[in-house]
Amino acid sequence: MWGIGVAQQLVRQLGIAKSINRGCPIFKFRMPYSEADHVLKIAFNLFAGGTCLEHLELRRNDEAYLDALGAQRIPDPTTAGDFCRRFSEAQIQQLMDALHEPRLKVWKQQPDSFFDLAIIEGDGTMVETHGEKKEGIGMNYKRQWGPPQAVSMRRCRHPLVMTLANTREVLYLANRSGNRPSHEDAAGYFDRSVRLCRDAGFRRVRLRGDTDFSQTTHLDRWHDDGVEFVFGMDAMRDLVEIAENLPNSAWKELKRKPKTVNKTRKTRTKRPNFKEQFVVEKKYQNKILEQEFVAEFDYSPPHVVARIAWSCCESR
Repeated sequence: MWGIGVAQQLVRQLGIAKSINRGCPIFKFRMPYSEADHVLKIAFNLFAGGTCLEHLELRRNDEAYLDALGAQRIPDPTTAGDFCRRFSEAQIQQLMDALHEPRLKVWKQQPDSFFDLAIIEGDGTMVETHGEKKEGIGMNYKRQWGPPQAVSMRRCRHPLVMTLANTREVLYLANRSGNRPSHEDAAGYFDRSVRLCRDAGFRRVRLRGDTDFSQTTHLDRWHDDGVEFVFGMDAMRDLVEIAENLPNSAWKELKRKPKTVNKTRKTRTKRPNFKEQFVVEKKYQNKILEQEFVAEFDYSPPHVVARIAWSCCESR
């Protein structure tokens, strides 16, 4: 519970409650809770290990929890659910924008080197369901519970998440049905994230994403705007043909940074690889990475006028 108290102090110090009430008005009258009371209590419920609104009933009867927040009472699950149903899509955007005001206060306290480069990363994620009696429920390839069929996928969530990779904080989140593609609406949220980072004072902005986010329609616009981007590209036939016809001199060995740095400067004996031993004993196919090579070439994908440098990687 001490962590809850520290988080509440941070909320008060940054004026997060005032930013939410001012930037995202929902109620005509506050009797007795404000918009910030609802938003923050749902957030603190997750902070304390809750997974649904019903767990607010446990929090509101926990004296230690209330003392840590300095609150006499918090909204019950029914009131919290009614508050959530009042939101429109525009008001959700207002709430996210309201949270940027305290965020910028924190960024201003960082050293000047912090503003050299902002890396904005876009990705989609699947929100696992905890229900047991939903029709059509099943598992995805990650063994997460959720309706897998195209029709049933509308019942689970596939949110788009925009994060500042430098600090791993979420800048924007768009909730979508489970049957929507990862890149849907990504360009608009990339643009909003770029404006936010530039308003904060970042000198360079770089967009990053997997193959689903390489939206060629917007690459020229971002390039002209001075926005850097690193996106994966599907192994399309023309790209594979170009890579296979490159001369051997175009390929260079890829040197990756070590995953860990030995700060003690002492050589330690490596522990045996029991996972590999198991694979060998069971006579499974054992793939071992020996070398990686990378080559760079100019390529103009569809809908793009400028020629952009593309890198391809080959492992053996």
